[in-house]
Amino acid sequence: MTRRVNPQGEPMNSATILDTKHKLAKPVQLWLVRHGETEWSASGQHTGRTDLPLTLEGKLHARQIAGFLNGRGFALVLTSPLQRAHETCRLAGYGESAIIDANLREWDYGEYEGRTTPEIQIERPGWSLWRDGVIGGESLEQLANRAQRVIDRALSSSGDVLVFAHGHILRVLAACWLGLPPEAGRLFALGTASVSILGYEHDTRVITQWNGGAKDRAHPRIKMASSERSNQNATQGSRSEQPALASGDSAGGLELSGSDTGLRK
Repeated sequence: MTRRVNPQGEPMNSATILDTKHKLAKPVQLWLVRHGETEWSASGQHTGRTDLPLTLEGKLHARQIAGFLNGRGFALVLTSPLQRAHETCRLAGYGESAIIDANLREWDYGEYEGRTTPEIQIERPGWSLWRDGVIGGESLEQLANRAQRVIDRALSSSGDVLVFAHGHILRVLAACWLGLPPEAGRLFALGTASVSILGYEHDTRVITQWNGGAKDRAHPRIKMASSERSNQNATQGSRSEQPALASGDSAGGLELSGSDTGLRK
């Protein structure tokens, strides 16, 4: 395969692939998958270097990604070395072909690892990760350099590329793909177990799909959270009339156990 050269031998602006007969094929696409849910992604805690497993729901959504991708072929499959990403990759059906790329690690949040934004803002009112950065971790520029190395590697492949990684690194990667400053990643909300596609319109880099699947899953989760809050309020209001739950019981009357549940203890 010959890359980035048109039939006249002139350089091309996009990563268009040409076959051996110099017939134009479609430009390279980057398919981006954010890992499934973890305990900290559900609670809003910044999760960089901490190597958390998927929750039960995260595993279920990773398997849904397998149905969405339906065994689609890719010239290159890359995954972050962290287990929440490569386990999502495995459950989606691409574990055997995946290559670990350390550049796909999540942002190193330094002293803010494991903390939520509201918690950080108690110490630093008005703090924004995108504007103010972190203490003792990785700068946004360093993160963007890693994202650009992933893009360069993808563009050197012979076809479409599938990437399994994390929220902030993928948002910065999208900004770099579009030629925007890395802080523009703040504009690209990205849910867990989502599928996004970066590609081209003619010679212009574009977002073909963003945050696919995450929006559909948000609604029942919001309803569930609202229902749980209502149940908690009702329980508190009638606590004197209701016996306390026994040890090991759950509010819904269902107890799950075992290493594969992924439920918070």
